[in-house]
Amino acid sequence: MNAMTDLLPRYIETWNETDPAARLRALAELWTEDGVYTDPLASVTGHDGISAVIGAAQEMFAGHVFRLLDGAEAHHDIVRFRWELVPAGGGEAVAVGLDVAAVAADGRIRQVHGFLDKAPSA
Repeated sequence: MNAMTDLLPRYIETWNETDPAARLRALAELWTEDGVYTDPLASVTGHDGISAVIGAAQEMFAGHVFRLLDGAEAHHDIVRFRWELVPAGGGEAVAVGLDVAAVAADGRIRQVHGFLDKAPSA
C-alpha cells in the first residue's frame, strides 16, 4: 500500500505545476505513456492530454491549488483518494473529489477515474 499511496503527493504536485515543460516531465515520471485520465468533464490519453486537462483547470481556477486529503486506501494495484481545490491563500474548497487510480507493474499510474463530490461553480 505504501508504494501506491506514496505516489499521491506527486500526483497532486502535477496538478499544481504551472510550468508546462516541468509538468510534462513530471507526468512522464508518474504516468505510463498510454495513461488514461477520465472525470465528468474530460477523458484523455497520454501525457500531452493529461497536461492539457491540468492546464485548463489551472486557467479556469487561477489562484487555487489542489490538496490531498487524508484517508487514501489501496489494495492490489488500485488506490482511491480524496482531494480538494482551495484558494491558494486558504479558505473554503471550491471543489472536492474522489479519484480511483490503477497502477502499472512499473509503479506508474496507468489510469485515473475522477468523481466530483462538490463541483466547482466557475
